[in-house]
Amino acid sequence: MTGARSARDDPGQDFSALLEDSAEDLYDNAPCGYLSTLLDGTIAKVNATLLDWLGYQRDELVGKRRFTDLLTVGGRMYHETHFAPLLRLQGEIGGIALELRAADGRRLPVLVTSKVKTGGDGQAKLIRTTIFDASDRRSYEEELLRARQAAERDRDRLQRLASTLQQTLLPPKLPDVPGMRVAGYYHPASADQVGGDFYDLFPLTGDTWAFFLGDVSGKGAGAAVVTSLTRYTLRAAAVYDPAPAAVLNALNTVLNHEHRGVIKHFCTVIQGLLTPDATGCEVVLASGGHPPALVIRANGALDVLETPGGMLVGALPDARFTTVRTRLSPGDTLLLYTDGLIEARSELTTRFSEEQLQAHLEAMAPTSAQAVTDALAELLREFGQGVDDDTALLAFSIPMIADHG
Repeated sequence: MTGARSARDDPGQDFSALLEDSAEDLYDNAPCGYLSTLLDGTIAKVNATLLDWLGYQRDELVGKRRFTDLLTVGGRMYHETHFAPLLRLQGEIGGIALELRAADGRRLPVLVTSKVKTGGDGQAKLIRTTIFDASDRRSYEEELLRARQAAERDRDRLQRLASTLQQTLLPPKLPDVPGMRVAGYYHPASADQVGGDFYDLFPLTGDTWAFFLGDVSGKGAGAAVVTSLTRYTLRAAAVYDPAPAAVLNALNTVLNHEHRGVIKHFCTVIQGLLTPDATGCEVVLASGGHPPALVIRANGALDVLETPGGMLVGALPDARFTTVRTRLSPGDTLLLYTDGLIEARSELTTRFSEEQLQAHLEAMAPTSAQAVTDALAELLREFGQGVDDDTALLAFSIPMIADHG
């Protein structure tokens, strides 16, 4: 076969014809803009790429315009206050985002890198600038910003929904118990998820009041459903048979029936009764796997109301629950809490243990229900990111004799 042969056919053929004709051609038709200016900013040289981007003729810019004339108003201000001073100080500056204004008024987002060229005597002669079209990058950044704003709006809606749902799982206001002070507090670990902590206080027949505080396993909508079921079951069971252990047995039966023997959610609960009288209050409570209630006595002593053997509620069909009794006298305060408090960490390293909690409470005696919940609420806020789980607090106190008036 005769005729012209390709460079591929002849490995020895000179490839120079396939390459750039000259360095000047490479400069003029580079995939980025090139610009050289005098020290006062007057344009001395510009390549065809930049002229094409901006829609100018070469003779419209060279010797007649300064680099700053190509910038938007904001770009000129930034150039004068930041870009130019740093360039003079450092001799070069790179990756600066600016906007150029084209001949037809269009704005072109660009990334600018400039370097001062010096002569043999070390004196600055001119400034060389490389310009990259950042239109695609700007579009990408704007799309990211829109996506972020949409995500933030979705998160705000989710947080409002979670907050509203959480409020339905707690009493809007605790009732007043004659002769006692009552306080409750709820500290969410996350604004995005509904927790399973709950508490309530309500009157029964005569002078008796029922209360409970607990924590359902898990988070989210599933835990919220079980929490709602748990609260209403505890209320209904207490009306039927107020004995705290009987109430927990009823709840255990309901949760096991609901899950049909498959453990999906269980809970820890303290269920109790208050019977105030002229000199204080009788308290009886039962616990199912929950941290023990604490009594801060007026004399500074701390009683831990242990309920050994009390099992998780809903985990086993034949769970056993333990009852304990105590009496509150003037100046005494009863505190119930969920384990988010004693699992919190100070500075993300040191766990706030039961022992630390007890020492903290002993130092407050004599105290009141509101003072205890306020102090622990402040402590939880100080823990900040160290709080991994929601915390519920419920406290009862008998005022000192002088406070009854």
